[in-house]
Amino acid sequence: MNKTAVVGMSGGVDSAAAALLLKEQGYNVIGLYMLNWEEEDERGVCSADADYADVQRVCSWLQIPFYSVNFSKQYQKRVFDYFLEEYRAGRTPNPDVLCNREIKFGPFREYALSMGADFVATGHYCGIEHTPDGGHSLLKAVDENKDQTYFLNQVREEQLANVLFPLSGLTKTEVRKIAEDAGLATAKKKDSTGICFIGERNFRKFLQSYLPAQPGKILTLDGKPAGEHIGLMYYTIGQRKGLDLGGRQGEEGRWFVVKKDLKNNILYVSHGDESPLYSKACRALNPNWICFNPPHSFECTAKFRYRQPEQKVKVTLDKDGVLIEFEQPQRAVTEGQYAVFYDETACLGGAVIDSVIY
Repeated sequence: MNKTAVVGMSGGVDSAAAALLLKEQGYNVIGLYMLNWEEEDERGVCSADADYADVQRVCSWLQIPFYSVNFSKQYQKRVFDYFLEEYRAGRTPNPDVLCNREIKFGPFREYALSMGADFVATGHYCGIEHTPDGGHSLLKAVDENKDQTYFLNQVREEQLANVLFPLSGLTKTEVRKIAEDAGLATAKKKDSTGICFIGERNFRKFLQSYLPAQPGKILTLDGKPAGEHIGLMYYTIGQRKGLDLGGRQGEEGRWFVVKKDLKNNILYVSHGDESPLYSKACRALNPNWICFNPPHSFECTAKFRYRQPEQKVKVTLDKDGVLIEFEQPQRAVTEGQYAVFYDETACLGGAVIDSVIY
């Protein structure tokens, strides 16, 4: 009897191609669409409706059964509430990282297995190795530009059991060609960007509907007035756009955010000189290790934001988390984001950045 693989269908080309490839490999494939957010956007449109319609078209074309499951309540409690809490604290969270652990590889995976799945599959660009001793390694994708291990750094190792990543050895270009050659409706569909529950909406307007803004002063690092901000939650370290600050006469360069003082509601900026953005180390909390038993101190590479090239670091464990020392100074390392650790082939795990050392 063929093994059954339940594929997390998003309505995009990647999950469609994953379902196609598994069917071609002889699996009994079932499509499962996950609804995490039910709110309409500014135009009164729920993007989930269009995505599910695309799932229906793809699964019908592939002649595989498909279902929908609603995890919006779990998403609200486990992901969105955390998102708001972090913004209240003046940090910059990454809800997509938490969604993978708390929803996609949590309730979604459990639901798929309850349907009789032998395997759960997604269209993530990453690889997996199930070791003979029961371990599960998270491997980098062949396509370095699309590698999504950064977003999976908080997935617990046991959550990777019975998981398949069919796109691990393919580039995005190859995936689109496979989908197009097969006649899949989403072959040329544009990739979704940004935070899923915000979609195409104005970020500031969306956030203000949940968190009241508190305008305040913008100062330079030497304490000189530079303007007014509309609320610290709308700004992130290193940000250049949207500051509404003009250049000083006779000086070149742009303004950018270097620090947020939550206690006094002050946004600190610099003009031209980016050196205040560079740090030498950071501390991160609650490290999650994936098929890796870390020694007290070790060297590896790390990313501090998605699409950043890997950087050489030294990691030291302590009672509160990890100290991460950079071989080269790093620009705009941001509290609330994730430090993600790598060796040559695998993602070793990650931890949320708590403080930056300059």
